[in-house]
Amino acid sequence: MSRSGADLALLLLGGFRTLVDAATAELARRGHEDVRPVHDFAIRAIAAGADTASELGRRLSITKQSAAKTISVLQERGYVARDTDPLDARRKRLQVTPRGHDMLRHGEAVFDELRERWAERIGIAELESFETQLAAMVGAQPVRFDTPGWFTQDLGEPA
Repeated sequence: MSRSGADLALLLLGGFRTLVDAATAELARRGHEDVRPVHDFAIRAIAAGADTASELGRRLSITKQSAAKTISVLQERGYVARDTDPLDARRKRLQVTPRGHDMLRHGEAVFDELRERWAERIGIAELESFETQLAAMVGAQPVRFDTPGWFTQDLGEPA
């Protein structure tokens, strides 16, 4: 059976969605029922140094307003906090809270468990071969933090 390039893209997207949806459901069972995939991207960007709404917006390729809304939600849910900048008391810097780090650790463990399930279904050798081949196609750093913004980017084309 011959597939098209569009079929390949949809299969890869389907694999991504399957893993992310299963991880989100498992995180909910583990006490993080209020986490969405975009929250993971945001928390990782904050942990990597995006300590303002402007910087978070740049890293995720979203507007400052969208970043501020995401930050507000993450603060309300206890995943990030705003602390006073030790160098400038007028400035508030974002920090990932212990709850945020806990969610990231649980998320990583969940994805490892999901990978194990895939290995059980198709065999570890087949999964490792698929991963090796996919890495050869997409490169060493296949995903950037700006993925949420990339999905909705304006390409300057009419709607």
